[in-house]
Amino acid sequence: MNVLAIVPCYNEEHSLKDTVENLKSNAATVDFVVVNDGSLDNTYQICVDNGYKVINIPYNLGLANAVQAGMRYAYNNGYDMALQFDGDGQHLPGYILDMVTLMRNTSADIVVGSRYMLKSSISLRSFGGNLLRVAVKIVTGKTMTDPTSGMRLYNRKMIDKFANHMNHGPEPDTLAFLIRRGAILHELPVEMQDRKAGKSYFSGLVAVNYMLRMFVSILLIQWFRAKEKDI
Repeated sequence: MNVLAIVPCYNEEHSLKDTVENLKSNAATVDFVVVNDGSLDNTYQICVDNGYKVINIPYNLGLANAVQAGMRYAYNNGYDMALQFDGDGQHLPGYILDMVTLMRNTSADIVVGSRYMLKSSISLRSFGGNLLRVAVKIVTGKTMTDPTSGMRLYNRKMIDKFANHMNHGPEPDTLAFLIRRGAILHELPVEMQDRKAGKSYFSGLVAVNYMLRMFVSILLIQWFRAKEKDI
């Protein structure tokens, strides 16, 4: 099976090269494409200088649009699996093949790298994650230990969904929606590194607002989405 790592980036000039070179060294059989989401720094030039395959979006459209651009690339080029892989260096490529193997050996449509399967954490993010975990459990009846993890592997059916449906953003509420529609999700325990450079979107009041918005969306708004066929 051919696998594509989608690396969405916004102003990651200080992290991108190390991230991609680590990916190339530790997951050499996995293809990758960088999606430059209108960065204002040298992110795009780093891709050009190093010969990285890159989709260049001239204006910042946000994570959902960047991931969808990568998913369309995966869909149009016939990839069997697509992995969302952050450009800030937090995700470790050594886990990718384990995620691929888990998907191959099970009926999983989605495999999520979970930081909390084997250990707990006390932080704003883990508190918000617990809140979303409860919401996912209420709505789907399924337990998801790390709903905010951005390290997610999707099979061909899911690539189709994310590439061709505008309302499928790479967020916990979409995962809950897909599980309700019949998608099978498995998690794999992983470690993640702290961001070494740049500024995270997910901090302070932004993080609080995000968690509350996702909580409401999972419990309420998702029920009013347009009717779709079950998976």
